[in-house]
Amino acid sequence: MTLVEAADPYCLNCGEAAKLLDGHPWHRFAVLGDSIAEGVGDPLPGYSPLPFADRVAAELTAVQPALEYLNLGRRGLRTHEVRATQLDTALAFAPDVALVACGANDALRPGYETRAEAVDAELAAIIRTLQEHGTLVITVSIFVRPAYPSLPAWLRPTGTERMTMLGDRTTALAAALGTLHIDLTRHPTAAGMDSTSADGLHGNARAQAVAAAETIRTLAAVLRCAPQSPLSP
Repeated sequence: MTLVEAADPYCLNCGEAAKLLDGHPWHRFAVLGDSIAEGVGDPLPGYSPLPFADRVAAELTAVQPALEYLNLGRRGLRTHEVRATQLDTALAFAPDVALVACGANDALRPGYETRAEAVDAELAAIIRTLQEHGTLVITVSIFVRPAYPSLPAWLRPTGTERMTMLGDRTTALAAALGTLHIDLTRHPTAAGMDSTSADGLHGNARAQAVAAAETIRTLAAVLRCAPQSPLSP
């Protein structure tokens, strides 16, 4: 970890992850979703080039070297496509912890407001199926930017509104289903564009580092609540 990243108030300090995750019980980590899960984002001087999910996997592996990691994330997928193309493979991998990040490609399409319940239902089906197989599920409401300059001009005014709606709905669904939820919708780093990649949509290396830090700290909170027994969803 570079000194720049370690000094960032929203990132992990040097050695912090190892202390937070010490003794964690997970051995199989799967990631499902779209470009957020895949790890699309620009590098940034002073920050590790590893994307969000890969960072989490690396820190889990540093504590548990036998951990196996499967990232199925693929850019451009909508939630129903994640379910159709990734869920069976994830189940065959038999993860004890899984991160699910999708929905943005649904939210940015016209008419999302009328389809939001259907998108929620697809995400809920992914989550419930994983939970039924004994997996601790992590969900994510991604950073919402004040503007999305890369979107077509006719879509820009509604981009932030739709992404906020997605974030709030995902957070509510996570609460209803009992996932381990990372809510980045209104995180302070989302307010400025300095954590955004050149495409105006994806987070750069700083955003990836912040998302990983929030995830690792949330996992650590679960460990502190149940240090003596295997975790279950």
